[in-house]
Amino acid sequence: MKVTLKDFLYRYRHGWILSYLLIYLAWFAYLEQTVTRRFHVIHMPIDDYIPFIEVFVVPYLLWFGYVALAIAYFFFQDVQDYYKLCIFLFVGMTVFLVASTVYPHGHYLRPRVFERDNIFVTLVKGLYMVDTPTNLFPSIHVYNSIGVHLSIMHSEKLKEKKWIRRISFVLMMSIIASTMFLKQHSVFDVITGCIMAIVMYTLVYGGELLAGRKRVYRRYPEING
Repeated sequence: MKVTLKDFLYRYRHGWILSYLLIYLAWFAYLEQTVTRRFHVIHMPIDDYIPFIEVFVVPYLLWFGYVALAIAYFFFQDVQDYYKLCIFLFVGMTVFLVASTVYPHGHYLRPRVFERDNIFVTLVKGLYMVDTPTNLFPSIHVYNSIGVHLSIMHSEKLKEKKWIRRISFVLMMSIIASTMFLKQHSVFDVITGCIMAIVMYTLVYGGELLAGRKRVYRRYPEING
């Protein structure tokens, strides 16, 4: 059966929402170029006790594939879950952009010298060159990682794929830890990222939780008392 371009575009018309990434990237690039010296310093005392561990650059970089793969999977496999994931991610990313615009901020947590010289340190140096220590909270690395894991946990298609859920959980936790061990983010950024994820979770998946309770009550009416 011959599939025309028109048929293809109609079938995957839900891809329109990804155009938001053009807005996000342009806005983020603007912030990276303008918020460089004059900004509010983000710092918590606990930040000073967290060591720099360069090997965490691996999960930090895996974040890009983690998010992209999740979006691609739901794009082709489950449109409803795809929209939920995109709404979760893009609303939080917009909040981050607004926060960085109205309250320019950054930190001075990065090490000035590196005690070791290895492939991981080389990757960190490259990361530091392309990513400024500004525009930090809520941490999008943290927020999006939680969002992806939640989408996997709520997916009916992945319900029986326990190994995928476990790998996702480990990767999510590793990415969250990496933001602090690489001195990319303050603990404050991580906390605000988690708080925003909790809020969005109730907004995006709250209906599913309520529907789940109703199903339980119908099956076990004695729970209602």
